[in-house]
Amino acid sequence: MLNLTSLREQVYRYLYREMQEGRLLPGSPIHMGDLSRQLGISRTPLRDALIYLEAQGFVTIRPRRGVVVNSLALEDVKHLIQIVGALEASAIESAYERMDDAVLDRLSALNSQMIAAVQSRDFEAYNCLNTEFHGVFIDLCGNPMLARTVIPLKQRLYDFPRRAYIQEWELINCGEHQQIVERLVARDPAGAALIMRDAHWSFSKHEHYIRRFYTNVSREIAVELGQQAARSAGGKRLDRSGT
Repeated sequence: MLNLTSLREQVYRYLYREMQEGRLLPGSPIHMGDLSRQLGISRTPLRDALIYLEAQGFVTIRPRRGVVVNSLALEDVKHLIQIVGALEASAIESAYERMDDAVLDRLSALNSQMIAAVQSRDFEAYNCLNTEFHGVFIDLCGNPMLARTVIPLKQRLYDFPRRAYIQEWELINCGEHQQIVERLVARDPAGAALIMRDAHWSFSKHEHYIRRFYTNVSREIAVELGQQAARSAGGKRLDRSGT
């Protein structure tokens, strides 16, 4: 028998996966009654999971009007990037004392693998390696609250059903990774943190690519929402005709 907490967590992961894989798109509604029947659960763990998703910025719960998956405005992106940059810069400085040669070699190897993945246009591999690279600082910083804060923010920024990868931009990001590693090897964690905050997570420095990325994402989502609406309208016509 599952307890309420574990059930809530399972529902949360289910809904997050539905958003990540594109079955729940930004701007689309979540029908609690339909979803509770589909999952075979009461509304309580579903409501609790949605409250958690709302706290992370993924959905908005509108009293008496239902739940909607949030879109991401460019101003939201700018603010999120600023916060993530500050947190990851802090993580680097806190983690530095725990970084030995093996950790630095691992960071360098991960970045080399990322470059190879981008050059071969294997962006899924690149994304996994990039997450692992940044995870080194987060795991070693010794601040679990920082990790619990920064990870959902990054998911909010980049976890879309189809990422609009820009090869040139990803190679620039890898170049910044290399600069960060070089500063750490030179025993300059403050310099590495500065690159992380003011270059790697700089909205103004990367604004051209950021605008392209989110324009492409928005276009893909709009197309998919239109296709979903067309399929739904087709299904309703079939229902009315009795076929």
